[in-house]
Amino acid sequence: MSPRSASVNEELRRRSRERLLHATAELVGERGYEATTLGDIADRAGTARGLISYYFPGKRHLLQSAVHRLMHLTLEAALEREPRTEDGRERLARAVDAILGLARDRPRLMRTHMAGILQAEGFVRCSEQQRLAELLRETVVRYGSPDPDTDYPLLRALLMGAVVAVLLPGAPMPMARLRAELFQRYGLDWELGVPPDGGPPGGTFPSPRQ
Repeated sequence: MSPRSASVNEELRRRSRERLLHATAELVGERGYEATTLGDIADRAGTARGLISYYFPGKRHLLQSAVHRLMHLTLEAALEREPRTEDGRERLARAVDAILGLARDRPRLMRTHMAGILQAEGFVRCSEQQRLAELLRETVVRYGSPDPDTDYPLLRALLMGAVVAVLLPGAPMPMARLRAELFQRYGLDWELGVPPDGGPPGGTFPSPRQ
């Protein structure tokens, strides 16, 4: 039996890594960070425990990479769903709705992720985060930003702040209100993206800023 080629080995490693990331997002979303062990993650992924330390320097890095992968895949699916469009305003609306939707649909996971970023380890830069950044920056470019290197970090900060506000224990902000504020800031019509049921807060959406 001939040995596997380098390309086959690389593909197997990629799949193993992605299974670990997927399992991490699932388990932390189900059980929380402290209740999820690296052994649990390896078992769910169907991989050897030692592969985790091979790919990731620690549990917190693994979690951030897992959430960044989920955010990247969710954002990519939202931007490319049918009917596909190149309209920059529609794509920005879809991006906002995709990230806010994760806060709504995966609250435990996203709350854990945001808490980890604010701890000593800070923001982990990884390949998953880079792919997410590329999509958000491209969205800002399609929107028509004259300075995407400035506007992309601002959009990222606004989205992170909105997620924190949605998930703040004891004092969450209504998602529709946060969406309205973001849409107004970027001059987006309420009907763009995936508007929530019930219409805009207050019944009338303010005119877009010029």
